[in-house]
Parts: sequence; C-alpha cells; structure tokens
Amino acid sequence: MGESDIRGEGKAGRITLTRPEALNALTYDMALAIEQAVDDWRDDAVVALVVIDAEGDRAFCSGGDIAKLYETGRAGDFAWGQKFWRDEYRLNAKLARYPKPIAAFMQGFTMGGGVGISCHSSHRVVGDSSRIAMPENGIGLVPDVGGSLILANAPDRVGVFLGLTATRMNAADAIHVGFADHYVPEAAWPELIAKLQQTGDPGAITDAAVEPEGGTMPTLAEQTARLFQGGSLADIRVALEADASDFATDALKKMSRNSPLSMAVFVAMMQALAGREIEDALEMEYRYVSRSMEYGDFLEGIRAQIIDKDRNPTWQHTWPGEVPQADVDRMLATTEFSLPRN
Repeated sequence: MGESDIRGEGKAGRITLTRPEALNALTYDMALAIEQAVDDWRDDAVVALVVIDAEGDRAFCSGGDIAKLYETGRAGDFAWGQKFWRDEYRLNAKLARYPKPIAAFMQGFTMGGGVGISCHSSHRVVGDSSRIAMPENGIGLVPDVGGSLILANAPDRVGVFLGLTATRMNAADAIHVGFADHYVPEAAWPELIAKLQQTGDPGAITDAAVEPEGGTMPTLAEQTARLFQGGSLADIRVALEADASDFATDALKKMSRNSPLSMAVFVAMMQALAGREIEDALEMEYRYVSRSMEYGDFLEGIRAQIIDKDRNPTWQHTWPGEVPQADVDRMLATTEFSLPRN
C-alpha cells in the first residue's frame, strides 16, 4: 500500500492517504501517484467520481513533506524543490479543473499541501475535528497550492487575516471562508462514502450535510475588513498598531513570528489575485517558492521550526520594520512556469 492506497471501488476512484504516523504529509511520490490516478480515471467510464480521504484521526494531510526540500536546499540544489513545486501545482490545477466530481473528506489538520489536494475539489466535506489553516508565512513561504486564491476571494479581507496569522478554521469557518462546502458528522462518513461508491452520485453529500455550529469568522468581519484592508504589509501593521483592541494586539503578536518578506509578498499577492483563476494563483505562488531557498527565508524558517526547533528564526528583515518594495518585486518577478488554460 505504501504512502497511499489508490483503487477503484464500485463507481468511485478511491485515493486514501496512508501515512497517519506522519499526519499524512504529502510526499513527491504521493503527488505523482495521485496525478496518475486522476489522469487514468478521467476517461474511465466505470469511474463516476473520485473520493479522497485519509487514515487516522489527527489529520487529513498536515502539509507537504519538507524533509527533502530542506536537505536539497541546504546543499545548494534549488532545482529539486522547483521541480517538486511545479509538479505539485500541476496536480492542484488538474484537481480544480477535473471534469468529474471529486469528494474530499478532511478530518483533523488540513494545511499546506493538504489544502492543495482537497480544497479545490468540487465537493469538500468537513467534520467536527476539521482544522484548516495556511501557516506558510511562519516558515518563510507564502500560502500556496492554490490556497492563495481562496484567501484572496474570501469575504471581508478575512483571507488576509488568516494568511498573516495562521489562524485555524473549524468546519463552520472553513465553509464561510471558502475552503469547504459541506459539514457532515464524521460518524456518518463511512456510510456516505459507501453510498458514493454504490451510486456514483455526489448528491448524497448534500443529502447528508447539516448546518455546522461554532463559526467565529463572521463575528470578526468588521475588524478584518477595517484592519486588513491595506495594500501593503506596512499599511496593515500601522492600522493594527493604531487599534487598541485585543484582536489587533493578538494579530500583531502572531504576525511577529513570521517572515516579514513572506508576509509582504503575501499581501501583494492578495491585491493581485482577487477574482483571478486558479492557474494565475499557482503561477504567482511559484514565482515566490522557486526563489524561496536562494533569496527568501524558507531554509531558515524550516531550520527554526522543524530541524533545530528553537522557534527563533533570523529573518532577513526585522519586525516591525519595512520590507523594501524591490525585495517584494524580486520575489514576484515572472518565471517560465505556466499552466495550460482550459
């Protein structure tokens, strides 16, 4: 079985992530295997829909497996990471444009690379344990795998808030923001998946869905719309510093842990991507990540958070402080990477 279990069951193509001990972190080989499967099923008359789920209670997929990215980057090999991101982003775009229904079941943590293989699906299911987040600014990256597009299109600038603070969303908030579609109690998932396999009809998801409780994002709409409307990181920081609320103080505290360069680039991306297409987002994300090892803070972020675990990264830029526009522009300069438009 290895890292994923890919098979056909009834009228469904089934993809189950099988690395629960690693929180189902997405490896390069897993991404390639998923892509091959959906390519094979695209014109398979037996497969009416695709179901993506994962083993374990703690996570659907906690992100990408970054061990080899760090290892190769530290050795000065930036090409391997660039290949990884190109191939992963190609998969993300295929899932977003897939001609058959895709149902993703996201228990526990769904972050980073996990968002990329689930939150562009046509039918995105969350449950009581679901916790969805885009925490990439904290490791010197930007929210990627197409997640930047969802954040850019979220209401009331809440997407900017979520990206800058890495705030986790529960089921209700994930639906409100645009990362999920339906809440179904997790105890009902096995029966629902069995019905999808039997019928090939994604309408069974709508029939099983109920209204989630406990969302907080709508209650923050006024604050996020007012305090995160700035067109630059500096604008947002000034607005937060001028506000005496606990909300603003907490947001500044969370942002102080992140790479200032990553946050500055992320805010610029939010300005550029609202109303755009998934391919635009992935191509813009690649501009940053392809340079993140050589010119960004990615390797230092991984060292501090994952390798040494000292939680004390030395970023290129200080906080609070200014990130020169020239540094933002360099990270977002166009590249050769492009995705086909359907």
